[in-house]
Amino acid sequence: MLPLTEKTIRASFANASRRETADLTLPARFDEIDWADLEFLGWRDPKLARRAYVVVPLGAVPETGSTADEPGLIGVVLKQAEASPRARAQCTWCQDVRLPNDVVFYSAKRAGAAGRNGDTVGTLVCADFECSANVHVAPPEAYLGFDVEAARAERIASLRDRAAGFARNVAQRT
Repeated sequence: MLPLTEKTIRASFANASRRETADLTLPARFDEIDWADLEFLGWRDPKLARRAYVVVPLGAVPETGSTADEPGLIGVVLKQAEASPRARAQCTWCQDVRLPNDVVFYSAKRAGAAGRNGDTVGTLVCADFECSANVHVAPPEAYLGFDVEAARAERIASLRDRAAGFARNVAQRT
C-alpha cells in the first residue's frame, strides 16, 4: 500500500458525514506506519469503543487529494456488534485458519440515501485488523513441491480483493 496523508484518508470516506470525518481519530503512531506491509489501513477509534475505520485501496492510489468518488481509495466507518460470535469465527477477509486473534462482526452503513435510510452491510473481520500480518506469514508446506511463496502471494491478492469488494459494496450508491 502506498503511504497516505491525513488529508487523503479523511477525504476517502464513502459512508461518513463531513463532521464524522473531521472528528475521527487517526491510528496511534500514524507517522510510524510501515505502509509496505499493509493491504489496507484499519484501526479502532480509541475514543469510541465500538467504532473502527478501514481505508482500502482499489488499485493505484493517488498520492494526494483522493475523494470517495475517485476509484483509487475508499474509506469506511465501521461499527462493532455488541454481541460476539458464539463460536470462534473465521475472518472473511484474510481467512486465516490458525486464528491468532479475535474475529468480530462489523457493520457499515451504506453510502448515500441507502445509508441514511438505515441500509447496512456487515462482515466478520479480525478485531484489530491484523489481516495483512496474517496473510504475510508463510503458510505451512502442504505437500512435497508446494510453492509457499506462490501461496502467500495468492493469500495477499485474495485479501486485497475481499477488502476492496466490501468497500465497493458499502460505497455503491443504490
